[in-house]
Amino acid sequence: MQDNPKEPLLSSVREDETIPVLEESQEYFLRRSNISLASSFVADADDIPPINGARDFFREFTVECRKLWYLAGPAIFTSLCQYSLGAVTQTLAGHVGTLELAAVSMENSVIAGFSFGVMLGMGSALETLCGQAYGAGQMDMLGVYMQRSWIILIATALILMFMYIFAEPFLRLIGQTEEISKSAGTLAVWMIPQLFAYAVNFPIAKFLQAQSKIMVMAWISAVGLALHTFFSWLFMLKLGWGLVGAAVVLNVSWWLIVVAQLLYIFSGTCGRAWSGFSWKAFQNLWGFVRLSLASAIMMCLETWYFMALVLFAGYLKNAEVAVDALSICTNILGWAVMVAIGCNAAISVRISNELGAAHPRTAKFSVLVVVVSSFAIGVLLSVVLLVFRQQYPSLFSNSDEVKRLVYDLTPLLAFCIVLNNIQPALSGVAIGAGWQALVAYVNVVCYYLFGIPLGLLLGYKINMGVRGIWYGMVSGTVIQTIVLFWIVYRTNWNKEASVAAKRIQQWGGEPDAKEKDDVEK
Repeated sequence: MQDNPKEPLLSSVREDETIPVLEESQEYFLRRSNISLASSFVADADDIPPINGARDFFREFTVECRKLWYLAGPAIFTSLCQYSLGAVTQTLAGHVGTLELAAVSMENSVIAGFSFGVMLGMGSALETLCGQAYGAGQMDMLGVYMQRSWIILIATALILMFMYIFAEPFLRLIGQTEEISKSAGTLAVWMIPQLFAYAVNFPIAKFLQAQSKIMVMAWISAVGLALHTFFSWLFMLKLGWGLVGAAVVLNVSWWLIVVAQLLYIFSGTCGRAWSGFSWKAFQNLWGFVRLSLASAIMMCLETWYFMALVLFAGYLKNAEVAVDALSICTNILGWAVMVAIGCNAAISVRISNELGAAHPRTAKFSVLVVVVSSFAIGVLLSVVLLVFRQQYPSLFSNSDEVKRLVYDLTPLLAFCIVLNNIQPALSGVAIGAGWQALVAYVNVVCYYLFGIPLGLLLGYKINMGVRGIWYGMVSGTVIQTIVLFWIVYRTNWNKEASVAAKRIQQWGGEPDAKEKDDVEK
């Protein structure tokens, strides 16, 4: 991915580098998509011209912003709604009791958080493949890719199910208190249906995102969240079901979203992207598993990093207060990160589509636009949080100790929000370009060889408590973000476009001769 550091922001293609040319069938699909898919768009016919001045820059920046936010707006809303399913449950649990809040926090952060990271990560392989295939006009392969991902993720869910079943002894083994382990372990068993909802949902999400069909996901998620909020309040607080009500409503809410999305896909609205179930889904499964594992490792190392933050807090003195305060902060951080994940999804689609269509300059410029946008959003959210620093802790807990600790942690939380709005955007670039394995190595070094050891040193040896653990782990995120910036800066986007074309051919995306003849006719 090396590039000449003196190369201008968007240079023209050099003579010694070749860019794959779209075949006639691919051009046909691109043109047809612009006509028939009112709710989506695909790559333009041509790459953007080289930028030679401020006027060119602002013109292209405006155009790219529109494309990015056409995707990012609904994606952010969808991410917020789906994340809020668990967050609403956690918030209401805080009004049931301190132990209930700790149990929901531990189950969400450790058990479900672990599974969420695995499933989301393995599903992210679809972002690379579906996005690049869609950009290249290989529509028929999208449904096949999704089915392959379903097979792999459902098999993975069967394995992860044992972690839910044995959650209580596992939490005891890693040092959690008897009360928290018992309550969280019981809740984990009840949440097994949610695990399989993850397995079906994430491939669907990537399948729809690759086609820019994000608005329907937003509507479905909004309805799901509204129903979830009402019934969670009804069952958990009004009827007094507590954790039982939390589990029932959360499971049903996730499956409602999954079923609604499936009905949308099966109704024929995705055109050639979904032509029914196919035996091709069982072909080349091992190769697909390898790519899924690389994606999972990259994503899990990020997800588990903040899961570890809550876990380590459970070993401190007055663990319930520490876990509750930190879970509130990570809950808010999670909401903010959902905004960044929306940008992550948008830039992943933009990068994969443009590389698939052999538009390296557009792909490179998209990176700049998403980083600037993500930074601005992070600053805005942090300012709002600091302004309401004294008020918002009361929304999550009735304990004065918890509220006081949350107040003290707010400045650090605000900094994390800014940082974690940029980092997922860069990760989205990596997913769109197919760099999952490289970023996984970066995450191991920055997070687990630097961030966590430093956090434990500050938190336990220097007795800085929760703040020390968080300071150390934030330092790892800072270094990781700097490294990702450097990787993106040094990337040769012309070569990445060529790699994308080879990847599409490798995974069976080339139309056969008969299909080409049909298109020409």
